[in-house]
Amino acid sequence: MSAIKTSKILIADDSQDFLTIITTYLKHEGYSVKTTAVPSELVPLIEQESPDLVLLDVRFDGSNGLDLLAEIKKKDPKLSVIMMTGQGTTQTAIEAMKLGAYDYVLKPFKREELVAFVKRAIDAGRLMKESVAYQVPEEGAHEGVCIIGKSPEMVEIYKTIGKVADSTATVLIRGESGTGKELVARAIYQNSSRKDKPFLVVNCEGVPETLLESELFGHEEGAFPGALHKRIGKFHQCDGGTFFLDEVGDMALTTQAKILRLLQEQTFEPVGSETTVKVDVRLIASTHKDLWKSIESKEFREDLYYQLKVVTIYLPPLRHRAQDIPLLAEYFVRKFNVEYKKDIKKISPELMKHLAQYAWPGNVRELENAIQAAVVMSKKNVLLIENFPLFSGKPAAVPSQGTHPTGQDCEALLKNVLAPVLKDSSVTKDAAFFKNMADGFDKLLIEAALEKNQGNQLRSAELLGISRNTLRLRMKQYGLLDDPNP
Repeated sequence: MSAIKTSKILIADDSQDFLTIITTYLKHEGYSVKTTAVPSELVPLIEQESPDLVLLDVRFDGSNGLDLLAEIKKKDPKLSVIMMTGQGTTQTAIEAMKLGAYDYVLKPFKREELVAFVKRAIDAGRLMKESVAYQVPEEGAHEGVCIIGKSPEMVEIYKTIGKVADSTATVLIRGESGTGKELVARAIYQNSSRKDKPFLVVNCEGVPETLLESELFGHEEGAFPGALHKRIGKFHQCDGGTFFLDEVGDMALTTQAKILRLLQEQTFEPVGSETTVKVDVRLIASTHKDLWKSIESKEFREDLYYQLKVVTIYLPPLRHRAQDIPLLAEYFVRKFNVEYKKDIKKISPELMKHLAQYAWPGNVRELENAIQAAVVMSKKNVLLIENFPLFSGKPAAVPSQGTHPTGQDCEALLKNVLAPVLKDSSVTKDAAFFKNMADGFDKLLIEAALEKNQGNQLRSAELLGISRNTLRLRMKQYGLLDDPNP
């Protein structure tokens, strides 16, 4: 069952007609809805119902909705509250944000607008409240969300989370899509002194520049076509809290400049405004891109890069920590057993072998989705290879962690892989072929060593059997040097 079907909303407004219309809309979307037209009933109803979201009128039957908001936030700082009004003013909106409102909306609003801001608010509340553990859960445990792994790479990440969580340092989380960058950001937030303040997420990928600036910094009425009302931006909403800027490498340069100023001065101007807004926000960013390459291509600001990477956490792809795959697979089985009321006891040894050897280009997210589908479709209490269409043919296998091949084994493996290519004379007669092939293998080995050692050049050089200076020269040659300075 999806989260939207179980989310509970409490609406507080003194207009019965409005309550009837909005309740109808939201129930049609699958939400559970309670209403009240009496101010004195609001806080007791919150305690009784534990809603995921409160929609609260600013002028509520003679009471000041902002006073009620302050009372709600004292009791539950992480409860998402959207303030509603038919006669909004800039000062009221700012006061609502200061008191911890998730958003401030003007009546009347269209049905699709209502559904959109309700979903965003509930998702934001869930991210703040849903705990993220970063240790392997005990057998049978399934509550909350876990970052799973006992590999040395993951242990180092847990240590780093513990070290940086309670600081104000900006953190840059690097890693391929699907490796769990948002979970790491949430773990940092939940172990910080800001854990009772907002945690908001904006994904920069694929968002047009004007819309992204408006989302982050807000805008004035008439700032651009379609800006019919003043909008409070996410950074303003997140004052005092933690902001996760996902896929920061996809931001336009103009937006990057405003982010840089925010980091340096904690100030910004909304789109179309000359008024400076001051906030206190801790920023965590993530990217799947090589930002140094983006800097060289003039697509990313070098000064912003250094502001973001005060602390860097690198999440390795799942194929480079294959020893964690059984732990992850068993955890996901337990999780989906509960969600779909199944009783799958174990994963067959044959299937587990395939899971551990597959390359998982989509990383942890792909593994989770595959396990979810298998649990849903399985009619037995054991997951079998037949439950995974992925393995209906020959799996795309990689040497599993823990099998330590000798040099001769590697040579035989490479011969098998390269045999079809080497037989193609139209390719091999190219004078540059063998040099490019040798360089390609060299680059792959260097990348693997750096990923295994989380970018530590000294340990990577030792692993490769070369000096650190030689490693840096080769990294520069292959465009792998994030930081050109020693």
